[in-house]
Amino acid sequence: MDDCLFCKISRKEIPAKLVYSDDEIFAFEDIQPQSPSHILICPRKHLPSLAEASPEDAGLLGRMQLIAAKLATERNLNDGYRTVINNGSGAGQSVFHLHLHLLGGRAFRWPPG
Repeated sequence: MDDCLFCKISRKEIPAKLVYSDDEIFAFEDIQPQSPSHILICPRKHLPSLAEASPEDAGLLGRMQLIAAKLATERNLNDGYRTVINNGSGAGQSVFHLHLHLLGGRAFRWPPG
């Protein structure tokens, strides 16, 4: 999408602190971090939310989680980390391009939110 913030980051039209990039997925530091380590992991394919993903996207979704685990290891998040996908405005999604939050570097409570 031409006006999507994350699509613009993917195309390098808007600067971001990229921490991972390949042909299908890119990841960058959140500009409003909710933990000491807060990375957003996004598919280059524009999907507004998880609700619009199809069975054909299963591999992509799995790779996003594996990249989160890789980045967590690289950042020494040995005490634990959380991955979150907010789906819809009621769940806190504010940018409507599917993205996975990788959060770590502090203790988390349960239940979240």
